Amino acid sequence: MASHFLLLALLAMAATLAMATDPTQLQDFCVADITSNVFVNGFVCKNPNLVTENDFFFPGLNYPRNTANQLGVNVTAVSVTNLPGLNTLGISIARIDFAPYGLNPPHTHPRATEILVVLEGTLSVGFVSSNPDNKLFAKVLYKGDVFVFPQGLIHFQFNAGHESAVALSGLSSQNPGVITIANSVFGSKPPISDEILAKAFQLDKKTVDLLQAKFWMNN
Repeated sequence: MASHFLLLALLAMAATLAMATDPTQLQDFCVADITSNVFVNGFVCKNPNLVTENDFFFPGLNYPRNTANQLGVNVTAVSVTNLPGLNTLGISIARIDFAPYGLNPPHTHPRATEILVVLEGTLSVGFVSSNPDNKLFAKVLYKGDVFVFPQGLIHFQFNAGHESAVALSGLSSQNPGVITIANSVFGSKPPISDEILAKAFQLDKKTVDLLQAKFWMNN
């Protein structure tokens, strides 16, 4: 009887681990049918007879992006929504362009761990561990350096140099998602009550109202 309980416990753990990641493929590929009206966890498969090499292709990630915005950053995400061949493969990539002193502000990826490599320039990066420690792990990265941001933890990247910087990020999900902290808290629609935010951040309501009135840019 004890061995049966142990077997059931192991099966339960395995099922939990399986459900905690992206759906995995049960065939060679499952190219996402972005146009389908069927709602599933992820995307339904495109008819394999209609799949072409272009479903596995995304061009132009080598070209610099425009960073003329309030944050001085431009994130070019390549995920299942613009590279449908990524469906069920549990991986995606992003190019991040930084103007001098550009900031990819504090944010999280709810469905992915991120590994970042600096291609050009210098970046100050870091992440904060969960409650109750809230410990900051921060590092200055130079060309060729690599840093990893654990799944779901708040992290940031800042170009501390006088020159532009470029980084490439790999993410462990076909659709990692992003939650920019300031946007979510002060730019939600409809807005969170200023009374709640004032108490949470120990601010007066006038300051909260000013923050909520700002334009919050998605990264």
